Amino acid sequence: MMNGLLAGTLRAALACCIGLGTLMGAHAQAPEKLKVRLDWTPWGVHAALHLAQQKGWFSAAGLDVSLEDGNGSVTTVQLVGGGDQFDVGHAALASMMIARDKGVPVKAVAVFARLSDVGLLVPKDGGIHGPKDLKGKKVAYTAGSLEAPFIDAFLAAGGLKRSDLDLVSVDAAGKAATYAAGRADAAFSTIPFFLPVVSLTRPSDAIRFADYNLNMPSFGLFATEEKLASRGPAIGKFASVVAASWTYVLNGHEDEAVDAIVAQRPQAKLDKKVVRAQIDALRPFFQSPAAAGQPIGVPVAADWTTAVKTLTDAGLIKSIKDGNDFFVPGLVRPVVLKAAGAP
Repeated sequence: MMNGLLAGTLRAALACCIGLGTLMGAHAQAPEKLKVRLDWTPWGVHAALHLAQQKGWFSAAGLDVSLEDGNGSVTTVQLVGGGDQFDVGHAALASMMIARDKGVPVKAVAVFARLSDVGLLVPKDGGIHGPKDLKGKKVAYTAGSLEAPFIDAFLAAGGLKRSDLDLVSVDAAGKAATYAAGRADAAFSTIPFFLPVVSLTRPSDAIRFADYNLNMPSFGLFATEEKLASRGPAIGKFASVVAASWTYVLNGHEDEAVDAIVAQRPQAKLDKKVVRAQIDALRPFFQSPAAAGQPIGVPVAADWTTAVKTLTDAGLIKSIKDGNDFFVPGLVRPVVLKAAGAP
């Protein structure tokens, strides 16, 4: 059903692009510079960004975009929230929500992965199909990570508590290796990034937190209120091009996007098979029931209402109760993608 919803969304978005016109063709003016901070080093979630850069779609929209790699969503939110170094951030939007609740003046502009990317990695045919199957198992997690506050609620869905399993805190940098080597029966982590990596040595499946009423928007774009006030049209163009690029990628152009990431980041020495697997792993996260039929990237109010409940119940946000306060509507608009210099 998820693939069917996404396919419908792709068709709708492409039809919108053809029928409603374009933001492109801004060649008459000097391109506007936008500095963008990403969540992490290159991986599949950056596919649409690097493809748009490679094909000149940003330039055709009158934008001069620089993409800087990151070292975690929390750091990206902090840097963009500071307001001086970057115009836009790309990160896990739950981290942005937590920061906004603490007074950082940031708001989401576009949402790509609508479902929470956090969950549990389990070995294929290992007999773990849900939280109830973790009793007596050794499970790795990272204290201080986004997954940690939701573990108790996830276990409770299976009638368990922490004392029913051997829950081991592992440094984020070593968690994938710990699990892949078989030193843990399962591991809590970010699914689309880690699942393809660990599956190279330990074929695995994933159990999503989102399927246990622990949902919140995942990867997307955000900016400070000041930047949105002063540079709103440029940020809207950028978000719209990235949304259209994702629509293009998921409409059968995944390998083209992989090639673009590799070409844009040759120093990363990426494994194309892993990057392609990451894009494939991301696909089911791009649609939520509330967003059925909506184009990729457009924030949907019901998703944010759910996120507020999820984060409030986990004690991660305490002040803001209205989901609408976390995003700006109307900036993601249909565009027709064409290369810079094309007629």
